[in-house]
Amino acid sequence: MRSIRVHEFGGPEVMKLEQVADPTPASGQILVRIRAAGVNPVDAYIRSGTYPRKPQLSYTPGFDGAGEVAAVGPNVNGFSIGDRVYIAGPGGPGTYAEYGLYESSQLFTLPARISFGQGASLGVPYATAYRSLFHRAAARPAESVLVHGATGGVGIAAVQLARAHGMFVIGTGGTDEGLKTARAHGAQIVVNHRTPNYTDEIMKATGGRGVDVILEMATHVNLGRDLTLLARSGRVVVIGSRGPIEINPRDAMGRDAAILGMTLFNATQKDLVEIHAAIVAGLSNGTLNPVVRREMPLADAARAHEAVMEAGALGKIVLTP
Repeated sequence: MRSIRVHEFGGPEVMKLEQVADPTPASGQILVRIRAAGVNPVDAYIRSGTYPRKPQLSYTPGFDGAGEVAAVGPNVNGFSIGDRVYIAGPGGPGTYAEYGLYESSQLFTLPARISFGQGASLGVPYATAYRSLFHRAAARPAESVLVHGATGGVGIAAVQLARAHGMFVIGTGGTDEGLKTARAHGAQIVVNHRTPNYTDEIMKATGGRGVDVILEMATHVNLGRDLTLLARSGRVVVIGSRGPIEINPRDAMGRDAAILGMTLFNATQKDLVEIHAAIVAGLSNGTLNPVVRREMPLADAARAHEAVMEAGALGKIVLTP
């Protein structure tokens, strides 16, 4: 089979499309024919060698994917050949390949109405959004949430989940197309964060009270400003950051505010069971609808890693083996 392999850490060019042996399921394993593999910024960080978690070389990248069960090993219950599934890490093997071996805990039912590309958009973005909102921020119905970066994979997921939970959703983006998408997926208020004084629009939308929860994708740029937008007892969840930032702690003190770190790798198995039960339910009842920005051939993995780090994200990039 064909698979992307990484033999050394570095730039996108270290990813090589290679022919490797076809996998065979052992006891407790399920072989999936991967129809789409999701590309996430964390994939690029890991490949570069700058992420705290480093896989053993050589490895196949990718945590997210979707496809069909191709074979089932002994002692597997709940899955049959032909079942449509989505793959959700963390844990291997990588999804940038034509086939992969997985355990039952890594596979979830993919409803017929959801495409394989959409299925490959679920694992990291939707689990990250769910854990940020409900496990870290303890978000509640009737609270307000600012999704700062509501046009990317995590942002769109957060908008859909928060709206379904009965929250008042404000989303930011940098393009008219992105803002239109955020509104279409549930944001009641959309704000272009590239315009001067955009924070005034956010405060106006809350009647001057401030927001209860901020999900922050670019903490290295926005955290200092975020603290001034919070209501009393407000919470900022740090989802993404590309460097340090200086803040005024008094902006947090006066509001009894909390700054909460988040990484999906810290989720327990119990957390993941809850997260994916909610995701499967949302897919089944139509609440959750992933947005695929672009589908690219597996051979274009290097270009996909460049694209996923560019500004102006709109939905998810997926590779099609």
